[in-house]
Amino acid sequence: MRGLASVTCLVIMLATAGVDVASAQQAPAGCSSQQKPNAAQTLRCRGGLTLVAEDGAKFTLQSQGGPVEAVDLLSKAVLVDAPSQKGKSRFQVITPQAIAAVRGTKWAVDAQESRTSVLVLNGQVAVRRPGGAGGQVVLGPGEGVDVEPGSGALEVKRWGQPRVDALLARLRP
Repeated sequence: MRGLASVTCLVIMLATAGVDVASAQQAPAGCSSQQKPNAAQTLRCRGGLTLVAEDGAKFTLQSQGGPVEAVDLLSKAVLVDAPSQKGKSRFQVITPQAIAAVRGTKWAVDAQESRTSVLVLNGQVAVRRPGGAGGQVVLGPGEGVDVEPGSGALEVKRWGQPRVDALLARLRP
């Protein structure tokens, strides 16, 4: 790794504000884009951020004039490779059902209409609901959580290889 630890994540979320991006659309300022027909789009942004968006994915990049700090998504999946951030700020993936904050890892988030699923491949990710109901869980390698609306406790589970493979297959460039 070059100086900064990298974080990789897969994400599907609800867009609310910022720069809308979808597969086959132009890259926002500070990012370059590559895409083959009917394949995932790759965005490389300043600050070391790389996003691989499933064909047709819709998402919003969140920034306060500097590097991208978070991703909100409307549909489909996005694989995110982001450098670790110093201090208290952590790269976040935000869905209607969950907020997943990176802790130096490789991870995936799949947001569907009524459920968000988070899977950790390496490292750790903290997951909670937007309002904090049900508490927070910290996932390690091979662990996942399905977050649905409500206030029940979040339940950490081991994901089987077929479920992992199906999610990651959607993001092949």
